[in-house]
Amino acid sequence: MTQVLDPAEPFTHGSRLHRLRHSRATVWVTMLAASVASLVASLVLSIDAVRLAENPNADLGCNINAVISCGTVATSWQSSLLGFPNAFLGLMTEPVVITVAVAALGGVVFPRWFMVAAQVVYTIGLAFAYWLFYEAMFDIGALCPWCLLITVATTLVFFEMTYVNIRDDNLHLPRRLQHALLGALRSNLDLVLVVAWILVLVLAVVLKYGDALFA
Repeated sequence: MTQVLDPAEPFTHGSRLHRLRHSRATVWVTMLAASVASLVASLVLSIDAVRLAENPNADLGCNINAVISCGTVATSWQSSLLGFPNAFLGLMTEPVVITVAVAALGGVVFPRWFMVAAQVVYTIGLAFAYWLFYEAMFDIGALCPWCLLITVATTLVFFEMTYVNIRDDNLHLPRRLQHALLGALRSNLDLVLVVAWILVLVLAVVLKYGDALFA
């Protein structure tokens, strides 16, 4: 007989490791740490953008070789898609995510409409991050370590935010789909997915550039 999962069943049953994975603190601390990392990377990239505006030939600290070159990425048209350095977006948005994470750690429960809006906005941010990653890989032909950090951090925040919204039934999903996704979360399939996702990113970079990464 198929076991029916109760959507209201807490996520804190099971082993100590399982409880730690699904604790409120773990979810929001992960989101907080990833957002702080992304903010730091955005700050460094913003400073580099100002330096390049003053001197297009400035030698940036992460200009390591032909492949690992922040300068090459920063001087491409993709790096200023909206007419100003993309890094400025991080300076504007990451403090919001940090504030949300800190407030949630303090016990604040945000209304459903707010969490749905956050999910939509961050999904757009994720799509933008991966468009930039694709452009760097296949058009620009160079990689920026700080940009890669932002891509990974954005991925982690997206997964944690999605986790929260599925767990708390914020997304107005069809009942059958919501039920299935809750089961996947309880089985830690989301954790498997995010680890596999990041490994695929690393593998894609290695397969694309190989020894040139270390030349």
